[in-house]
Amino acid sequence: MRAPHEDQTMTQTGILPDHALHALVDEGVVRPDTPLADGQVQPASIDLRLGERAYRLRASFLPGGGRRVSERLAGDVVMHQIDLRGGAVLETGCVYLVPLQESLALRPGLTAAMNPKSSTGRIDVFTRVITDGGEAFDQAPVDYEGPLYAEICPRTFSILARPGDRLSQIRFRADAFKPTREVTVSVDLMGFDEGIVGYRARRHAGLVDLAGIGQHPRAQFWEPLRSEKGQLVLDPGEFYILASREAVVIGLDEAAEMAPIAPEIGEFRAHYAGFFDPGFGVAEAGGTGGRAVLEVRGRDVPFILEHGQPVARLVYEAMAERPSKAYGQVASNYQAQGLKLSKFFV
Repeated sequence: MRAPHEDQTMTQTGILPDHALHALVDEGVVRPDTPLADGQVQPASIDLRLGERAYRLRASFLPGGGRRVSERLAGDVVMHQIDLRGGAVLETGCVYLVPLQESLALRPGLTAAMNPKSSTGRIDVFTRVITDGGEAFDQAPVDYEGPLYAEICPRTFSILARPGDRLSQIRFRADAFKPTREVTVSVDLMGFDEGIVGYRARRHAGLVDLAGIGQHPRAQFWEPLRSEKGQLVLDPGEFYILASREAVVIGLDEAAEMAPIAPEIGEFRAHYAGFFDPGFGVAEAGGTGGRAVLEVRGRDVPFILEHGQPVARLVYEAMAERPSKAYGQVASNYQAQGLKLSKFFV
């Protein structure tokens, strides 16, 4: 039996804003195990919180139509369980699955998509959300009712995780995905402060504590990079933080998301994490146009990246309504950013 909201219909199309997201919780569309925490609802998304246990997996999986995640976890895909309540280390190169504190009961006409938070991508933690019966990552099936799980694979830095930590976020749409426009984003290799154009992650660095915002010395985890005549050589398998040449402004009536520009670029992969909320880079919300931070990994051979080279697309969508508070008017770490590492580093 579905919740009482099942006969309600949306009167507007587009991405739902913060006040509508609170209403989804009240209506039982979003079902948190515990009350939402301060700052968990963003202008156009809800942060998803880790639960109390993690499963160390042999390999990633999708349950497929008609199958529950719990059924797969009862099989031979799990190597062991980890209690997160006292804090636990999730190690690089390993795959974990963590039940989330939020579950869903979607109503007709409402879709949901998930994405890593910006801070997650900037520490090279590969994460995506799966559902019961899921045949694709980071998407909830139509009319989905059930739990959510975060698949987590730290790539460069091991992380210390606890219940309530937020690695992913969810965005709701009334009606289907409908981009309004796309903008090509290129890379800036001419330099920011002190001529630095980017950072390369240090191998075998220390542990990143997800509760330690602003507590990790930058120099212990990152090597600053300077370009030669607007060029940077990407080494295979290395992880880089770079920034866009263009200033990004997201109006109050729209939201955006990064997407690859073309699969045939070939020799590097840009892993774009996080949604761009309404108000990002907007002057009245404390921004003057912020750069898009790019998470880049070299592929099979060394590759020369050039200043101004297109690396991504910024895909815009309409909001169903303006949010009550824009990005920058709530707690935000990246408003008016330039070349900026994750919030964990100082």
